[in-house]
Amino acid sequence: MTVEIAMLFWAAVLGLVQVGAQSFAYKVQEGNSYTVGARDEHRPATGLAGRMERALRNFLETFPIFAAVVLAVYATERSNQWSEIGAQVYFWGRLAYLPAYAAGLPWVRTFIWQIATIGIVLCMVPLFDRALLTVLME
Repeated sequence: MTVEIAMLFWAAVLGLVQVGAQSFAYKVQEGNSYTVGARDEHRPATGLAGRMERALRNFLETFPIFAAVVLAVYATERSNQWSEIGAQVYFWGRLAYLPAYAAGLPWVRTFIWQIATIGIVLCMVPLFDRALLTVLME
């Protein structure tokens, strides 16, 4: 198993943790009677539950890109130190992002998000040359 695939696995685990954390925070906000029901009446998440919902949505916006890049690196056998470091930077950045967002730390959260996004770009480094050549040769 490559480092990138291992980080993809752990990022998926983190995604499940975020789903659970968001669900639990919303359950605390609204109570069991509402959350186990049909939820016909929409009640927006606020406070911690709202922050956890937005953090999850943000994760779900970046995770597919990360997964696609990692799988492209793996499929093309282009793994190198850049993609390995990038995958780790993405995972650890996303892990730090969750408590930063939950705590409502605006500048810290944004900085951590940028670090995680740089991780995705680092994962792309071993693909740029071949991808560019493929496009130019068409």
